[in-house]
Amino acid sequence: MISKTYGSSVYGVDATLIEVEVNVLNGKGLYVVGLPDSAIKESEHRVESAVKHFGYVIPRQKVVVNLAPAAAKKEGAAFDLPIALSILQASEQIGAKELDQYIILGELALDGTLRPIKGALPIAIEARKNNFKGFILPKENAQEAAIVNNLDVIGVSTLLEAIEFIQGDREIAPLEIDTRELFNDMLDDYELDFSQVQGQENIKRALEIAAAGGHNVIMIGPPGAGKTMLAKRLATILPSLSLPEALETTKIHSVAGKLGAGKGHLISTRPFRSPHHTISDVALVGGGGIPQPGEISLSHNGVLFLDELPEFKRTVLEVMRQPLEERRVTISRAKMSVDFPANFMLIASMNPCPCGYHNHPEKECICPPGAVQKYLNKISGPLLDRIDLHVEVTPVSFDQMTSVKPAESSTDIRDRVIAAREKQQKRFKSEGLKLHNNAMMPSQVVKKICTLDPLGKNLLKSAMDRLGLSARAYDRILKVSRTIADLAGSENVKAEHIAEAIQYRSLDRDSWAEG
Repeated sequence: MISKTYGSSVYGVDATLIEVEVNVLNGKGLYVVGLPDSAIKESEHRVESAVKHFGYVIPRQKVVVNLAPAAAKKEGAAFDLPIALSILQASEQIGAKELDQYIILGELALDGTLRPIKGALPIAIEARKNNFKGFILPKENAQEAAIVNNLDVIGVSTLLEAIEFIQGDREIAPLEIDTRELFNDMLDDYELDFSQVQGQENIKRALEIAAAGGHNVIMIGPPGAGKTMLAKRLATILPSLSLPEALETTKIHSVAGKLGAGKGHLISTRPFRSPHHTISDVALVGGGGIPQPGEISLSHNGVLFLDELPEFKRTVLEVMRQPLEERRVTISRAKMSVDFPANFMLIASMNPCPCGYHNHPEKECICPPGAVQKYLNKISGPLLDRIDLHVEVTPVSFDQMTSVKPAESSTDIRDRVIAAREKQQKRFKSEGLKLHNNAMMPSQVVKKICTLDPLGKNLLKSAMDRLGLSARAYDRILKVSRTIADLAGSENVKAEHIAEAIQYRSLDRDSWAEG
C-alpha cells in the first residue's frame, strides 16, 4: 500500500511543504527519490537501526520513498522520522489513520531517540497556515514550535513514542504557550547597561544619536579605550522589540539553528552579533547549496558589531555595501533565489593605526611614515560613505574611572531614543511614508524633510568644500542632523544641529591621518 505523510523544508526564512510518499513493491532495496542530499540518502541506515531497536523491520522488498515536489532540492536528516513512520504504515506494521494530518520531522539516532532540528518555528507557521492538525517533532524543539498558537505541537523523545501516539496507544498533551505573556516576561532582559560605563560622555551621546535615528557608527581609538564595551551596550538603548519583530527575528535564528536545544523560546531582546575578523563573505551575507542566513541576517532588527574593521578581508567588507542600502540580502542560485532580511545597525571599531596609538594624548605612535594612511585605506571610501557617524574615542582618565558618581542608565537613554523615534514615525505617517527611522530616508525624502535655514546651508556648504564630501555623505549629514533635532525636540534643523552632525565625519578630514 501507499503511505503518505508530510514534512517540510525551509528556503530562506519560510517553510515549504514536502510530501513523503512510500510504496512497497516487488523487488529489493530502499530508494529515496526527489532530489535528496547525502544526509537524506543515508537515512536508510539510521531508519533501519531505529525501527529494529523497537522490534519492527524494514520490508525485504523494494521500498520507494518519494519526496515531492521532486524538482525542489531537500537537505538534512529531519526527514528520518516521517520516512520511518511512512515505511511502517506502508508495510502494515502500524495503523495510523491520521498520519497525513500532521507535519512530522525529526532526526533519528541509531537507538531510535530523536535529535533536534532546524527551522521549527517557520515550519510550525506553515503547518498552521495549511490547516494541519498538528506538528510532531523532537521534544527539544517543542517549545520553539509552540510559539505558534492554534496548532497541536506534539513533542516526542523516541520513534516509539511517535508510533504509539499516532496509533492512539499513548496520550501526549499538546504543548501550549501564551506567546504574548512569554514575550512580555522576557522583554528587554539585558545583562549589560550604560550605567556600568564611567566617562565617555561624548561617545554615549554619539551612540544615543545613532540609536535614535538607526544610523551606522564607526569608533576610532586606541586599545583599551572602551570601544567594544560601549558597542555591546548599544542594543540596550534601542526601542524594545515589537512582537512581530520578535517573531521575525526568532524565525531567522531558528532557520540557522542558533536557538539551541532547550532554548527554543521567543527572542525578546535586540540581537547583537560580533563575528571574528577571519569570517568569510559567505558566512557574513549567507549562502550554501540551499542558502542559509549569514551574520548580517542574524543581526536583523539588532546590531552587527565588526571589531577591528581594517582586519576584515576587503571582499568581506565590500559585500555589505548593498545590504546596508537595501536592508535585505538576495542569494541567487541556478534554480532558486532567496531573500533574507537584513535591517541592522552597523557598529564598527578600529585602531587609528597598526600600533594603535596615533593621535593618543600620552603615548607615542611608532608606525613608519605613511602607515596610518595605508591602514585607513583598508576600508574603502564607498563603505565609509555608508557609515553616518565617525567617532573618536579617547582613553578614560583615572578620575573618571574611579568616580563614584552614578552614570546614566540605559533605560533613561532609551526613553529619549523612543521619544525621538515617535516624532519620526509621526512625521513619516503624515507624509504617507512607510519608514521606521531617519536612516531609512531616501534622497528625495531627505530634501523634503531636512530643510535648512541660510546659516545652516552656509555651514554645510563650507564643510562640503573643505572636506570634499560626496553626495551620499551630504545626505548622511542631513539625516544625522534631523535626528539630533528630534532629540532636541526641534521641528526644524538648525545650524547647531548641522554643526554637531559635521563633527561626526572625522575620517572625511584629510588632515586626520596626519594628526
